Amino acid sequence: MTVKKAYQPFPSKKRPMSQTYRPKKRNGKKKVLIGLGLTVLCLMSAATGALLAVTFSDSSILQQAELTPEEEAVFSKEEAVAYKNLNIPELSRPVNILLLGIKVLTSDLKEQPSEDLGYHALVNSFEGLSDTMLLIRFDPVKERLSVLSIPRDTQVVLEGYGTRKINSANDYGGPALTASVVSDLLGGVTIDRYVRVNVQGVEKLIDALGGVVVDVPKDMKYNDFSQHFYIDLKKGIQHLDGDKAVQFLRFRYDAYGDISRVQRQQMLMRSVVEQAMKPATIVKIPKILSVIQSHLDTNLSVKELMALGKFASETKRSDVQMLMLPGNFSGNGKHEISYWLPDHKQIEKIAQQHFDLSGSDDYDRQPEDYTRLKIAIQNSLDDDTSAREVLKSLREAGYNRAYISRKVSHSLTTTKILAQHGDRDAANIIHAALGIGEVLVESTGVLSSDITIQVGEDWNKSKRIDEEF
Repeated sequence: MTVKKAYQPFPSKKRPMSQTYRPKKRNGKKKVLIGLGLTVLCLMSAATGALLAVTFSDSSILQQAELTPEEEAVFSKEEAVAYKNLNIPELSRPVNILLLGIKVLTSDLKEQPSEDLGYHALVNSFEGLSDTMLLIRFDPVKERLSVLSIPRDTQVVLEGYGTRKINSANDYGGPALTASVVSDLLGGVTIDRYVRVNVQGVEKLIDALGGVVVDVPKDMKYNDFSQHFYIDLKKGIQHLDGDKAVQFLRFRYDAYGDISRVQRQQMLMRSVVEQAMKPATIVKIPKILSVIQSHLDTNLSVKELMALGKFASETKRSDVQMLMLPGNFSGNGKHEISYWLPDHKQIEKIAQQHFDLSGSDDYDRQPEDYTRLKIAIQNSLDDDTSAREVLKSLREAGYNRAYISRKVSHSLTTTKILAQHGDRDAANIIHAALGIGEVLVESTGVLSSDITIQVGEDWNKSKRIDEEF
């Protein structure tokens, strides 16, 4: 099977961005989770939209922290919903939601509990470090749902505190300060609403959903006796309940530390979305609503939550795009602070392609640039012949930076072409050249690649068809 030559790309646009953030100062109070909260809640709420509209007022089921007028001004006041069929609200425009995952221990509290438990127990609180940070765009115009993961170690400058990791913004100034930091980091992208979920909420949401099926990439073993937290997972495809899902997310002993955890978050989000779409999930909605009431803080209204849920439930799998803030490592994590240094040039592209940030035409890409893509090829089959054939074909087509990387943990029926840094146009070009597979925008491939190709059984089938004709 041969690969077509690279061809004319789609033009892109860009605008200059500020690289330094100077937020307001505010006093405050500490880590893990995934942005499953909003995704699960939105998908679930779609199934009960009409019921909620009749039963609840905007304030009856959703917690909201008390924000000052200045903090409220950070978020958009523009109406985001409209009513159509059966008075079920629908999105009337694109909406950007900031989702924060919080973990607070008893040792983080200013006032210690009267009873000494003998270990650092989890507390149902939103006032700490945001261990997980996502910006989710619900776009009814393009019919896409984009999820941008922002590593907690991302370096920013906080006025009055100096250089800090972005996860401290919630600790110092809550959701409003965090939204300001994220908006500036992305060159002015508007933040419409926020959601904060604590770690107990994630565990309970997964349990309420009935668990999820996940491919655990390797054995995971870790004990933290000070928190009574233990990780013991075996490699392979398996069903995870809430406790094991949190273990999967909190494990950090990977080659890329927190970045590997971000990739696992995206893997789990895919599984949750697929599980939430099953008809059997509808009967579990009352239990899910109970979790919302006690473990979630948001300035979304019920109407907005229902509209987001309706949109999410109708979004195709290929239109759920999972991105990671581009950057590079700094520090060794031992004798100096380790940061994720933002790559502002790549961030500009993501902000424009996926969050509709307008700009100029000063970086239009020429056709030959696509041949310089770093393309990692991962074999998913027992025989590595297919991966070598893909590499040979790409090299013959002029993609000289293609290379074979580590094998994925289980076989795939369909080849995946992953836009590692969110460049769907580039992934579509490779897809057209190969003539097989599906394009997914997510950062679960090889970290250093532009495009990751995970070779599935369809490559061999396509090759046999070519040979027959």
